[in-house]
Amino acid sequence: MIAHRATLDVSRALVQYVARLLHEERRLRGTPKGSRVLSPFRQAVMVVRWFRGEHDVPKLGRDHRVSRATAYRYIHEGIEVLAAQAPDLSQALERAHAEGLAYVILDGTLISIDRCAEQTVSVKGEPIDAWYSGKAHQHAGNLQALSAPDGLPLWIAEVEPGSVHDLTAARAHVLGALYAAAAHGLPTLADSGYDGAGIGIHTPIKQPEGNQILSPDNRTYNRLLRALRCLGERGFALLKGRWRTLQHITVSPSRIGDIARAALVLTHFEHNYLPAIR
Repeated sequence: MIAHRATLDVSRALVQYVARLLHEERRLRGTPKGSRVLSPFRQAVMVVRWFRGEHDVPKLGRDHRVSRATAYRYIHEGIEVLAAQAPDLSQALERAHAEGLAYVILDGTLISIDRCAEQTVSVKGEPIDAWYSGKAHQHAGNLQALSAPDGLPLWIAEVEPGSVHDLTAARAHVLGALYAAAAHGLPTLADSGYDGAGIGIHTPIKQPEGNQILSPDNRTYNRLLRALRCLGERGFALLKGRWRTLQHITVSPSRIGDIARAALVLTHFEHNYLPAIR
């Protein structure tokens, strides 16, 4: 075995922020000082390494001289304390209003997972694999998110199984609040997968049936909408590209929502978007 040094490509300030959250969690739990193998800072380093794509938890444990079980426990603790800092839907929309955003962007993505044998019943009444996405032809979790006009992710919903359509997931988690936001001057832009979402949710106008074509006004509307909405794709790109653990989840898929919200908090820190007082 050959030992070597490695550099973690995140700022020291980010790790110190995670360490402060972990320290506060230990204080709230009444953890005796010196009873943990790792200090909050060293635990924060391990947690951030995992988010950056170090999926081999036993290896992480060896690197930090803790057991495999302790490594898993420390990582899940880090996920929980970070996810608790993520804004809820009302907070995200209130901040968007306060900052004068012209609109928010609604988008969904699939997070790849290991095979999960959970059955459900389709809309046709047939038994199907709940976490299998027919659209992506893989097992995955469906995440819905709101982004700012510049593509910065603002809020992430709880995960739904991959078999759930984007519109169905949006109805369950976000559309009600978006209707209220639209009534107060904050509309939502979305892609054609959300067609029929309701008032205030702007989607492309569909091509007419047969040989008819869209009018010049409708074509112009679609071009403008797509030009504005496409930046919403940057939201998930920021999350998945920076925090590579979201590219494929090997833990229970029910944890995807917490993991994504924890990654959202890390992203907000790096983009100076965390509230001044937390």
